[in-house]
Amino acid sequence: MQLTLRVDAALADGLKCAATERGQSVNAFATAVLRAAIDPDLAGAEAEKVRERLLRAGLLAASQPGPRSAIDPQALGDARRAAGRGTPVADLVGEERR
Repeated sequence: MQLTLRVDAALADGLKCAATERGQSVNAFATAVLRAAIDPDLAGAEAEKVRERLLRAGLLAASQPGPRSAIDPQALGDARRAAGRGTPVADLVGEERR
């Protein structure tokens, strides 16, 4: 099936960059993002990141109650380490005030 979407230039550029960074085509990346948005059974760190962004944007439907899988301690540790590697918020705020 084919689907045509109209998006602004900034979103299209961001989509292209994100796909390139992952070594995927825009179509493959967009399909994975859309699948992650609607399929709560998908697992994996990338799908969780997409779901979190969609939830924050108010675009994710609430999941149905049911059994949940346990959190992988290794994945949790990896996520915590990765979260600490970005630019501190204080630095970003300081740059905006200059």
